[in-house]
Amino acid sequence: MRTRKVDVVENYHGTMVADPYRWLENAEDPEVLDWVRSQGEITEEFLSGIEARPSIKQRLTELWDYPRSSLPFKVGSWYYFQKNSGLQNQPVLFRQESVAADPKEIIDPNAWSEDGTIALSGYSPEEKGRYLAYTVSAHGSDRQEIRILDLEKGEHLPEVIKYCRFTNMAWRGEEGFFYTRYPKPGTVAPEDENNFNQVFWHQLGTEQEQDVLIYERPDAKELSFYPRLTQDEKYLVLHVYLGTDSRNGFYYKPLDSDGPFIELLQHAEASYNFLGSDGTTFYFFTDLNAPRGRLISIDIARPERENWVEILPEQEDVISDARLINNHFVVSFMHNAHSRVRLYDLNGKLVKELPLPTLGTVTGIAGRQSHTEFFLGFTSFLYPTVSLRYDFATGELEFFAEQKYNFDPDQFQVNQVFYPSKDGTMVSMYLVHKKGLELNGDNPTLLYGYGGFNISITPSFAPSRIWWLEQGGVYVEVNLRGGSEYGEEWHQAGMLANKQNVFDDFIAAAEWLIANKYTRTEKLAIEGRSNGGLLVSACMVQRPDLFGAVICGVPVTDMLRYHKWTVGRYWIPEYGNAEENPEHFAFLYRYSPLHNVKPASYPATLVVTAEGDDRVVPGHAFKFTAALQEGQQGSAPILLRVDRKSGHGHGKPTAKIIDEHADVYSFLSRQFAM
Repeated sequence: MRTRKVDVVENYHGTMVADPYRWLENAEDPEVLDWVRSQGEITEEFLSGIEARPSIKQRLTELWDYPRSSLPFKVGSWYYFQKNSGLQNQPVLFRQESVAADPKEIIDPNAWSEDGTIALSGYSPEEKGRYLAYTVSAHGSDRQEIRILDLEKGEHLPEVIKYCRFTNMAWRGEEGFFYTRYPKPGTVAPEDENNFNQVFWHQLGTEQEQDVLIYERPDAKELSFYPRLTQDEKYLVLHVYLGTDSRNGFYYKPLDSDGPFIELLQHAEASYNFLGSDGTTFYFFTDLNAPRGRLISIDIARPERENWVEILPEQEDVISDARLINNHFVVSFMHNAHSRVRLYDLNGKLVKELPLPTLGTVTGIAGRQSHTEFFLGFTSFLYPTVSLRYDFATGELEFFAEQKYNFDPDQFQVNQVFYPSKDGTMVSMYLVHKKGLELNGDNPTLLYGYGGFNISITPSFAPSRIWWLEQGGVYVEVNLRGGSEYGEEWHQAGMLANKQNVFDDFIAAAEWLIANKYTRTEKLAIEGRSNGGLLVSACMVQRPDLFGAVICGVPVTDMLRYHKWTVGRYWIPEYGNAEENPEHFAFLYRYSPLHNVKPASYPATLVVTAEGDDRVVPGHAFKFTAALQEGQQGSAPILLRVDRKSGHGHGKPTAKIIDEHADVYSFLSRQFAM
C-alpha cells in the first residue's frame, strides 16, 4: 500500500529534513482514520488466511488461564492485593485481616465496562482501613481520576479528582491525602497540559475546587513531584523529577509548619530514593559517587555533606531496590542480570542472604518501616510470578499464594551466555528452549530487547513465550546497554550520544546466535516494545539483511519530533533534543528509524500500536509503516495492527492481550513455516 506524501521540509541547524508523512500525526483526521482502516483491512486479510491462527489463540487462552496475584502489602491491620482468577480482563482488589484469613473483595473493575477497557490503575488505603483512594484510567490512557471508597459503608464519597497522571495518594490520618495533578485542559496552552505539575491536599468530603495547593514550580514547568509522608507523619517529603531522568531532587517540610519546602538534595546530580526516617535521620538509597548504588543516612539537623553517613558501601553487585523494614535494610541486588536478596542491620552489617526459588528476578519488595514481615515478588522464565512472605520472628521465607500453571516447565532449560559487542564489551544474554535442542541453524528464534531508561530486562514469565517454546522455538533476552543491569555506567553507555551502542549490542547478539548455529537469518525474529520498538526499528533499517521477521510494538521512531507529543518531553534526558541542540540533532538524525528508511529488501514486519496510546502516540507507528511500505523492495509483508480502546499497555484487558499475541505468533508461524 502506497501512502500519500506531502511536501514538508524543516531546517535543523542547517540540514534540510523532509517529513512527507507529517499528515499521519493527526490521528483524529478523517483521512488518517481512513488510512488506518485500510491498513487494518490488509492486515486482517493476511492474518485470517493463516490456518493455525484459531489453534494458536486457543492454546494461548489455556496458558493465560491460571490464578495470579499482585504483591500484597499491609496497611494498618489489613493486607491488600489484586488477583486475577485466570481469564478476567482486569484483576480484582481484595483485602484480608491476617495472613491466613479469607480475602474480601473490595473492587471489581470488570464491572465497569463490558470489554474490560476501564482499569484500576493504582490504590492507597489509609491506616485505619476505612477509606481507600484509587485511580481509574480508561482505554489504556495515562490520564487518571481519583475516587474514594468508604469501605465501612461500601459507598463512594461524592468527590472525583481529575487531571492526574502517574499520581500517588499519601494519606494523613483519615483526614485526606496529598496527590499531584496537571492543569485543567483549556487553562494552559495545549503543549503545556503535561507540564506544570502541582502538589495538592484533598480534604475528604470536599470538592476538588477546594483542594489546597501545597507546592508548584511555575518557574520550572517540566518538573514533576511524588509526595510521601514519613511514617511518624512529622514530615511531608517530595521526590522531584525532570522527565524520566533518574537523577531526582528531594525536598521536605515539617507537617506542622507553614514555611516553605527545604531543598535537601538537588535534582540532576544523582538518584535518591527515600527509604524512611528515625527522627531527623533520613535514610536513602543513592547512586551518588556509586554507580552500582549505596545506602546513606542524612541528619537533616546537620545536612552538610561532611556529616553524611555511609551505611552500605557500593558492592560488586548492583543494588536494584531497597527498603527499610523492622530496623533492617532489605536489599535486592542484581548479579549478572538476576536477583539476590540480603538483609542488613541499621549499621550496614550483613544479617543473612535469602534463598530464592531459582535463578530469577525480584519484582518488588513490600513492607513498611514498623512491620515485622515483608513480601517479595519473584518470577523467572519458567516460573510464574509469586509472592513470598518473610517473617522476621521465624526467619522463614514462605509462599504466600497458590501456584498453578498449564504447562510442564521440566521440558525446557535456561542458559546464560556472554558475547562480545561491536566494541568488545561483553554483554549478557539468556536463552530458553526445549531440552536437547539441536544446534543445526534451523531453530525459529525470537530475540527480545529493550536497552534504555535505566530499566533492567531480567528473567520474567510470560504465558505467550511458553507457546513459542512448545513449538520448538528459542526465546532469547539480551541485557543491552542503556538498562540498569550493571549500574548507572551501563545505563549511560546506552543513552544520548551513546545510543548506537544499544543497537550494536543487539545486532551482535543476532550475529552470535547465527554463528553458534541456534538459528539463521530466515528464522530469526526480533521483538521490542516502546523504547524496545525504537530498538528493533533502528536495527532493521541498519541491518535489513540480518533478520527474518520484526515485531515492532508501540515504537518511538521519529527521533526529531518525539518530544512534541504528550509526555515525550519526559524522555529528553534519555534521548536528547534535536530541535534545540545541534549535537543532539547529529546523533538522533543518524539513527532515527523513520529518517533512515531507504529502498531495501526489508524483513516481514508487523508494527503494533493502539489508538489510545497517549504515551508513545500512534503517529510514530503510522509514519514508520508508511515509510517502510514505500521503501520495501522485497516481497515480505509490512503490516500495521492498530488496537482500539487500548493504550501503551497498562490496564490492557486480558482478552485484548491474548488477541494481540495470537496475531503476533500467527504472523511469525507463517513466516517461519512453524
